[in-house]
Order: sequence, then C-alpha cells, then structure tokens
Amino acid sequence: MAKKSIAEIKTLLHQYMTEEQLDQCEYANDGRKGVQNAIASRKKQLQKERTLVAQYETMSRFENEILATQPHALICGIDEVGRGPLAGPVVTCAVILNKEHNFIGLNDSKKLSASKRNEMEHKLKAEVQDYAFGIASVEEIDQFNIYQATKLAMSRAVANLTQTPTHLLVDAMELDIDIPQQSLIKGDARSVSIAAASVLAKEYRDDYMRQLGSVYPGYAFDKNVGYGTKDHLDGIERYGITNEHRKTFEPIKSIVNNS
Repeated sequence: MAKKSIAEIKTLLHQYMTEEQLDQCEYANDGRKGVQNAIASRKKQLQKERTLVAQYETMSRFENEILATQPHALICGIDEVGRGPLAGPVVTCAVILNKEHNFIGLNDSKKLSASKRNEMEHKLKAEVQDYAFGIASVEEIDQFNIYQATKLAMSRAVANLTQTPTHLLVDAMELDIDIPQQSLIKGDARSVSIAAASVLAKEYRDDYMRQLGSVYPGYAFDKNVGYGTKDHLDGIERYGITNEHRKTFEPIKSIVNNS
C-alpha cells in the first residue's frame, strides 16, 4: 500500500488533539523530514491554542466573579477608540456577551492584526447578546475636552443598547450612570467584555475614517485614521484644516490661533 503524501498527512494530523496522541500516532515513526516537520508544527499549534484558552479564561475573571454571585447578571463591557487622533470623532462601544461566550483569541484590538480584528468583528456581531455604539463629535471634543467627550460617548453607547445591563466593566473610566460599575486600567487586555467592545469600536471608527478619506483625499485618513502621521501633517500644511480636525489639539490649535 502506497504511503500517504505529506500533504495528506498534514491534513490528517488535525484529528489529534494532544501532543501525546501525536507521539503515538501511526505517523510518529515516519522517517520523512516533511512528516516530522508537520508533526512538530501541529504540536506548536496545539500549544498556541492552549495558551489562547488559558488567556481567555484569565480575561473572563471579572465577568465570572460577578456571575458567581449573580448568575442572571447582564455584564456590559465598554471601551473607546480615538482619544489621540487629530481628526475624527471618538467612538465607543458597549457589549453584552452571551453567557456561553467563546471568542478564543479575543484581545485588546491594538494587539490583533487587521485580518484577525475583521474576523473577530463579524463573529462578535453575530453572536453577542447585545452591542451598541456611542459617538462624540469633533465639536463636542473641542467643547468639553477629550476626556469628558469620551465619557459622553460611553454613556450614549450604554443608552443605545436594547437591553439594560446590570453591571458595567469600563476601560479606565467611571461613568455618571446609576449602574454598578468597575473601572479597569488597561481593561481591554484584562476583560473579554471590554476587549470585545474595543474590537467593535476600532473597526467602526477605522471604517468611518476610511470613508472620510474619500471626502478629504489629501490627508491619508484611510491609512492613519486621523493620527498625526507625516502624511497627515503634510496634508494639513498643504490643504489646511478641515471641519473634521480637532481645533483644541496641537499642532492644529496653534495653526488656528495664528491664522
């Protein structure tokens, strides 16, 4: 009987779910280098999957602590995107996960690749119990300051939910909302609910800024999403300030004051 090809074996190795099974499988003693490399690759994949599962369990700790005493709690994670850019709104998202959530690989949106964020965005939108966005405009950022505008946007996100949460997990802020809440520093890397909000907020805002790039093509908004990159600063120097620029942020503030 002819030996299976290395490509066929690579596919078959996915049925083995532990390193022990791989060590005992019928291909373990196959002398071909390609087979042994495939086995080693499958082992690394399993190790990575275990690490991601452990990370997810750690990031579920705050949610699990609440559910341990209040099993019917509706826990809402809240995060923002866009506090630092020179242009565009600040976008927030509020997310209520299903009780049996399983988004292995979910993390702070800044730690995920663009393709992984996009994949996770679609999965979250299809499977979470509820989510909503809240936005504070450039005008509101300039009027209230970025911190207060972010709080305003977060409160709007909660108000836009179709369900009323019983608990809030908020990334590094305390909101003026009469709901029990916990502020978590770097919460997008510590809580699955906040991480989910960070992914949805970033994908929403990035898409908004890409669309804005077609309205103002000289500022490379599709690439820098409003941050003060060289292309963006060159665009400001060449074409001036737009309505989408934050007039209280430097160097725009100085440009406006000196004009």
